[in-house]
Amino acid sequence: MKDEGKTVQIQRVVITGGPCAGKTTAMSWIQNAFTERGYTVLFIPETATEFISGGVAPWTCGTNLDYQMCQMELQLKKEELFDRAAQTMPADKILIVCDRGAMDNKAYMSNEEFNQVLSRLNLHEVELRDHYDAVFHLVTAANGAPEAYSFANNKARYESEEDAIRLDDRLIASWSGHPHLTIIDNSTGFEQKMHRLLEEMTRILGAEGIYANERKYLIRYPDIAWLEQLEGCRKVEIFQTYLKSPEGISRRIRQRGADGFFLYYELTKTVQKDGQVTETERRLSQTEYVQLMMQADTTKGQIRKTRYVLTMQQQSLEIDLFPFWNKQAIAKVSLLNHDMPLFPAEIQVIREVTGDDAYRNSSMALQPPREEVE
Repeated sequence: MKDEGKTVQIQRVVITGGPCAGKTTAMSWIQNAFTERGYTVLFIPETATEFISGGVAPWTCGTNLDYQMCQMELQLKKEELFDRAAQTMPADKILIVCDRGAMDNKAYMSNEEFNQVLSRLNLHEVELRDHYDAVFHLVTAANGAPEAYSFANNKARYESEEDAIRLDDRLIASWSGHPHLTIIDNSTGFEQKMHRLLEEMTRILGAEGIYANERKYLIRYPDIAWLEQLEGCRKVEIFQTYLKSPEGISRRIRQRGADGFFLYYELTKTVQKDGQVTETERRLSQTEYVQLMMQADTTKGQIRKTRYVLTMQQQSLEIDLFPFWNKQAIAKVSLLNHDMPLFPAEIQVIREVTGDDAYRNSSMALQPPREEVE
């Protein structure tokens, strides 16, 4: 986007979470931290709270579906108008923060109701979920800090502690599959919880050189039927192509989606003089993606993988299946809340391959490693 010859960087994030998770306080922390980093910060208020406080609720409308249709339409209209306003502002960097996003609504609907909403709005779930740059889920105080669970700061809150935990799990499941979903739990005090949120936002938005502690494991080929029956599991198809790049820079484009609906991205990694690696990612139009395909590095093959993203025990786990393997797969997890990944019993780990160059996507595009499972 251009304004008088200047490029305006607009990023859109969602702050979500269970009841009494700290979202209101988080907004203040985000305002202060990112304003200091040179951002103009815009906040989209929580639509459900506006509606319920004004007398519009699932129990006052004809049906829950009637209410959810109204809420979804208003949510998306607000986002559209904030985006339009942001494009007129004389700022270099703009951060739009949504107090809950469109996919939060899914947690309050049956699958049939949610599909009806998508159909009426002519939307695909991937489009609705992934149009945000990042999603940050704050776990309800009811799970891990029950002494802090309160009704005092939100007149629309009505959930018991048990209901809050169940809702928290449904919200995480609703966002499962987003490429940048981060879960911030209550394993530390509240102030440290806010610091962890800011650190993760800073890392993902590329404001400073902070990197996640991502661990990668070689696992036995998983039971697909088991994966696909999990409520919080989402299947994603990924096609990754490396582009011709100068020394010290790696560029790749990615097509990511499901059911024939795809979004497109470009990632650039640059090695600095001090050895640090910086990453920048931008969304592409389909036309831009096709044009960049002309710059493909023909010495490397295209990486194709089917990814299953599941959220279990307050962590997001990615399982990548490749067409050249029948007995093994790759599992990845970003460690934010645990010292070690918490794998379900159904996942059989062969060994850790974190830092093993042979299992980097760029290396596998040249020569896939042989299978280790007999």
